[in-house]
Amino acid sequence: MELGFLGGGSFPLQGRRNIGLKKEKWLGERRNVATMAYDHLRVEPKWQKVWDEEETFKTPDVPKSGKGLEERKKFYALDMFPYPSGTGLHVGHPEGYTATDILSRYKRHQGFDVLHPMGWDAFGLPAEQYAVQTGTHPRETTKKNVDRFRSQLKRLGMSYDWNRELSTTDERYYKWTQWIFLKLFERGLAYQAEVPVNWCPELGTVLANEEVINGKSERGGFPVERRPMRQWMLRITDYAERLLEDLDTLDWPESLKTMQREWIGRSEGTELSFEVKSHSDRSISVYTTRPETICGVSYVCLAPEYDNIMELVTEGQKESVEQYVKEAMMKSDRDRTGEGSTKKTGVWTGSMAINPVNGEEVPLWVADYVLGGYGTGAVMAVPAHDQRDFEFATEFDLPIIEVVTGGDISKSAYDGPGKIVNWNNALSLDLDGMDAAEAKMKLKENFAETGLGKWTVKFKLRDWLFSRQRYWGEPFPIVFVDGEPRALHESELPVVLPDVDTYQPSGTGESPLATIDSWVQVRDKDTGKDAVRETNTMPQWAGSCWYYLRYIDPHNDDVLVDRDFEKYWMPVDLYVGGVEHAVLHLLYARFWHKVLYDCGVVSTKEPFQRLVNQGIILGNVEYTGFKNASGEYVSTKLINEVDETIKRTGEKVFGEQVDAKDLLKKGDSFFLKSNPEVRVQARSHKMSKSRGNVVNPDDVIQEHGADALRCYLMFMGPLEQVKPWTTTGVQGLSRFFQKVWRIFTEEDEDGNAPLNPKISENINPSKEQLAALHGTIKTVTQLTEEMKFNTALASMMEYINTVAKWEGPIDRCLLEPFVVLLSPYAPHLTEELWEKLGNSGSVSKVPWPKHNEEYLAVDEVQYSLLINGKQKLRLSTAVGLDKDAAEAFARSALKINGDEVNGKPIKKVVFVPNKLVNFVA
Repeated sequence: MELGFLGGGSFPLQGRRNIGLKKEKWLGERRNVATMAYDHLRVEPKWQKVWDEEETFKTPDVPKSGKGLEERKKFYALDMFPYPSGTGLHVGHPEGYTATDILSRYKRHQGFDVLHPMGWDAFGLPAEQYAVQTGTHPRETTKKNVDRFRSQLKRLGMSYDWNRELSTTDERYYKWTQWIFLKLFERGLAYQAEVPVNWCPELGTVLANEEVINGKSERGGFPVERRPMRQWMLRITDYAERLLEDLDTLDWPESLKTMQREWIGRSEGTELSFEVKSHSDRSISVYTTRPETICGVSYVCLAPEYDNIMELVTEGQKESVEQYVKEAMMKSDRDRTGEGSTKKTGVWTGSMAINPVNGEEVPLWVADYVLGGYGTGAVMAVPAHDQRDFEFATEFDLPIIEVVTGGDISKSAYDGPGKIVNWNNALSLDLDGMDAAEAKMKLKENFAETGLGKWTVKFKLRDWLFSRQRYWGEPFPIVFVDGEPRALHESELPVVLPDVDTYQPSGTGESPLATIDSWVQVRDKDTGKDAVRETNTMPQWAGSCWYYLRYIDPHNDDVLVDRDFEKYWMPVDLYVGGVEHAVLHLLYARFWHKVLYDCGVVSTKEPFQRLVNQGIILGNVEYTGFKNASGEYVSTKLINEVDETIKRTGEKVFGEQVDAKDLLKKGDSFFLKSNPEVRVQARSHKMSKSRGNVVNPDDVIQEHGADALRCYLMFMGPLEQVKPWTTTGVQGLSRFFQKVWRIFTEEDEDGNAPLNPKISENINPSKEQLAALHGTIKTVTQLTEEMKFNTALASMMEYINTVAKWEGPIDRCLLEPFVVLLSPYAPHLTEELWEKLGNSGSVSKVPWPKHNEEYLAVDEVQYSLLINGKQKLRLSTAVGLDKDAAEAFARSALKINGDEVNGKPIKKVVFVPNKLVNFVA
């Protein structure tokens, strides 16, 4: 009986070491054999111990120079720096880790020097919040969490070089984070400014825009307010052009590069000035990428934080504007820009601005959808051709003037191409009827000649807010002497976090470090004057901006990274992580890398040459049935699932979970067994504790083994796709390993599982056997290289199915290469099989098998012979038959004479070369 891999055909398990008598045909003989299940609970810890003791995956020592270095090949595989949370891993986390591990193992087989490290992005708010609640030092919480993560990753069989493990909280590490900050400070890239920040009194820290949702902190849901505060800023904007241009050199997903381009937001446009009617000495500078639409301006709008805004407000409007500005400054930028919302707010200043092109007066408004940090903090609003302006004008009944044809401005703004209208000879230019793009260039020339406007380049990217008012972060290597910041000398690094009596916010907006006078008050070495330390700490992003460099030379206390080692290992060849880091982490890391390149510390302009985003693993499919107010089930065919109402009547329905055993499947849908007319909702959700759908990898490993989990994560589908978790899928991979085990082993009378005696040497494999092996080698090699792990596994499953059908003894030359092919995917099982085959050393160090094209050349192919689409025979014949020869072969085999088959006339003969002949009657 053949065992299915992912379907039916169960292997009888009676406890962990199932020993039973099973009648089976193996290699052509039916016999009674004693079968023993593959015991992953014994095998996996055994090899994990060996790998640890023998340091099997230690990164090779690399000579600093010489001919030998030029001949070597390197592969640097990197996982995105994990934050060690208290909950540990769930099954979604190891997906990307498994992908890099497979590639790392594969490259070792191919003779590459492989650097495959792991460490911990361990500073962060959660540990400090826990310290505030419990008094437990964040260091203790972090160590406990790291130990758990490490043990989980080791149990998964990850081939990390644990000698290079690092943590951002280690003072030997953050010494160099502080050193990088000094380089930024020396180059004028780090500066202080009073900026409005997202201040959360409850957390006692400043939050990034991404950490604020609907006016509350993402973590904890605490109220957030905007307040000006002295902050360290980094001039990432100085590198905007380079960050943008160098994206073209990277092997990254195009969608991710687009996200970075949009975040950087380069645009070319014109700066113009609108005079304020009641203030002859004041003008409003605006920036526009579409100067050809200026005759469509129906109002000018200022950001609430616009400099000296109250000077532009009339007496009668001051109270309204002051109140509006105060409320707007309490909102985060995300809330103000109204993601997903069209509701616009604003207030008129009472003043009028004068259009510099046609002299018309337009009202001057304040609105929070305009941000002070982008452009000039003011916009010339053209509602007919900008959607945000359209929504504002609609809300406040302001004119909407079409100046470019092509859209229906009664419904929405039109920002596409078209012809200029309503120009009305402004600036004595005849632009009406001209193509908008051509008109734009005409105005560019006119503004340059007249000085009316200045052509310039702008970026949406803003400087990086780099301060946090918290304890658990890297201290700044800065002291203040007479109120001025001074950089510490390199010899004074690291500035070590002191112990504190309390982790509670200081109450003044400063971090808990500000309460430790003995640490804050110091003597300046250069001047001998009294000085005070900077008490802000760096954000969590800091340590993760450069960790990939420290992995190269983690124990060097003299330099950040040895130049020769850096030159050999960089750039990172494969970087794998979630798309949620597509913008900020990657942008910040690229920025720091370019600064280090300018400092001569690194030899490459970019850190990560190839990047892959793994898809999210969703929880098990959840089934929801909907009932009406009478408690009767209603089919989802009749329901609007967005608002959970019946489409026809609008009646509210109520969902309740349905057990899978109470359902039957029809096509891609599920229906109640009790009422097959009622379709239910089947949906997977992102894993979260609140939904109770988190799957712990420890439980899966205990039940099915790490190899089964690793391979299932890869077998679910393409790495980049979003995929739902199913426990039955892991069971299928477990059955596959049981089948492999049974082919290689046979239990002896002592209950052991030695090599199956049918595996022998010096047996001449058949042409078909060699073709199957070398075809598998070729396919798995190509698919592994392309990171198509799911189809590579399918190819190996197909090979094992083929092997199981072979009759008689089998030469080990047909099985040893398979063990190597499977090794990167299922390292524990293959180490055990390699040992049973009588080999010494780790299979991970064995050269990768190469296919031989000669064995893939075939003289014969199998033809399916069909009548009306139903296969009647499957026979071998020569390769390359033309249609007439193939039809003659099929007629002879099926005994078809003349123009009829089964008493019916043959209408046509379908021929697929080297595959089938089908007689249609």
